[in-house]
Parts: sequence; C-alpha cells; structure tokens
Amino acid sequence: MPYLQLDVPYEYTSDQKKAAAKKIGQIYADVMEVNTNIITVSIREVGKGGVWRCSDDEPNEAAIMMLDIRRGRPLEQRAELARRLIEACVELLDLKTNRLNIEFTQHSGDEMYHPILGGFNKDWIEDERSE
Repeated sequence: MPYLQLDVPYEYTSDQKKAAAKKIGQIYADVMEVNTNIITVSIREVGKGGVWRCSDDEPNEAAIMMLDIRRGRPLEQRAELARRLIEACVELLDLKTNRLNIEFTQHSGDEMYHPILGGFNKDWIEDERSE
C-alpha cells in the first residue's frame, strides 16, 4: 500500500505505461510524503468500451483511478494529489480531465503487508519520505 489502480479504455506501449507509473509514483510520494519503495501502480487496459461515464444522454468513454491508501491525510492533501494525478494522466496518457475520476479507499496500516518493510505497515504519520 498504497496501491494506485488506473482503469483505461485504451492501449499503451510498455514504455508509456512505465513512464506513467513512474510519474504517478513520484507525484504520490511527493504529495503524500512517503518513500516511493512502498508504492504500487497498475495501469489496466480494460479495452475499448470497457470504462464508461454515464450521463442523461449517451455514456462516454472514461477512466477511473482507485487509490488504496492509509487513512489520516487531510482533505486538502488528497485533493492536491487528485489534481496532480489527473494532470499527469492527461499529459502522459491523453485522458480527458472531465472523464477521469479519482477515488480513495482508506485503510489502517495493519491492513497492508509489505515484505520490504518487514511486515505490516504502520499508521500514517506526516512526512515519511526518509523512512
């Protein structure tokens, strides 16, 4: 944890996905003040017609990013993260700003097991970058 999952209706090269994962991880580490070694990013190409935004008219192709994170970050910090992630996805993956949602699921630290940490994570504290 954190586990950042991006579902997209398009196909990308491995290099595009790697660059996007790197940027997404860097943004997360910067805004959420954590070490990048605990961040996992998945970019799931669910295929054309695989993700839709419903409307009063016809649905439109869309994308969604689900962020499984530790609880405790202030609303403003999460909003900044969402804004910067959307900007990066628009820039690197040509997604549409108004068709990309960011959703947060918050967990306690003991719901995340990291071999790199030697076991379960701890609850979030401010600025963990040096740990």
